[in-house]
Formats: sequence, structure tokens, C-alpha cells
Amino acid sequence: MAAVTGPSTSIVSSSCSLKQNQALNRVSNLNSVSLSGNGKRFPSLKSRPKPLHFRVFACTAKPETVDKVCQIVKKQLALPHDSAISGESKFAALGADSLDTVEIVMGLEEEFGICVEEESAQTIATVQDAANLIEKLMEKK
Repeated sequence: MAAVTGPSTSIVSSSCSLKQNQALNRVSNLNSVSLSGNGKRFPSLKSRPKPLHFRVFACTAKPETVDKVCQIVKKQLALPHDSAISGESKFAALGADSLDTVEIVMGLEEEFGICVEEESAQTIATVQDAANLIEKLMEKK
């Protein structure tokens, strides 16, 4: 026998003694569980709430910064002027290899008057990543 409390609860039984219609399928928002079987009673198990953690990874760059980065990427990769590039565009998907990416970073440094550390440069995979990093570095100036 199992007693379960909580707003939306169910439990999967590994016991072969339960009939199929007695077995439940999921556990969701479980507050406590009490079990007993073969005349034995087990202590109730209570869940403890987990603290919420929030992380802010990066700010979103201004649209004009993203547009400028798009122009520099098109120039460095010699892409046609009408190529569709957005913040979500990945350098690799645009045909950039590691040398192209280094050249893009150098172009960004020159255009924005910033210095990108090697560790930071290695985290850039998309136009948005580059634009976010640029704005972060420009704030420090």
C-alpha cells in the first residue's frame, strides 16, 4: 500500500505484487510518500524544497551593434551584400573556419577600438555572441 500526497502525484512501483491498474505512472510535485507492505510500515519520506538559482549570462547587445557586426562578418567572409545574416547566425554555418574567425575578431577590434582576449574570442560562435562581447568590453572602457 502506498499513500502519496501532493498536487499532481503518482509513483512507479517496482513491486510485482501490485496489479497493473494499481501501478501509477509519474511523480510530479511530490510532497511526501508513506509505504507499507507485508505487515511492515516504513517511515514517511518528505521532500525538501530546492532553492531557486538564477544566472545572468550576458546582456543582449543593441540592434545597431548586431547590424555592424553583421556587416563586418559579411566583409571578412566576402559574402554577397544580400546575404541573410542575423544575431543567431553561426560563423561556422556561414563558412568561417578558425582563421576566418580570428580575422573577424581582428576586424571587430579595429572597428570598435577594443581588445578581445584570446579566452573571450574562443567563446564567440555567433554574431550575437560577438555583439554581446563588444558591448561588454565597451562598457569597461
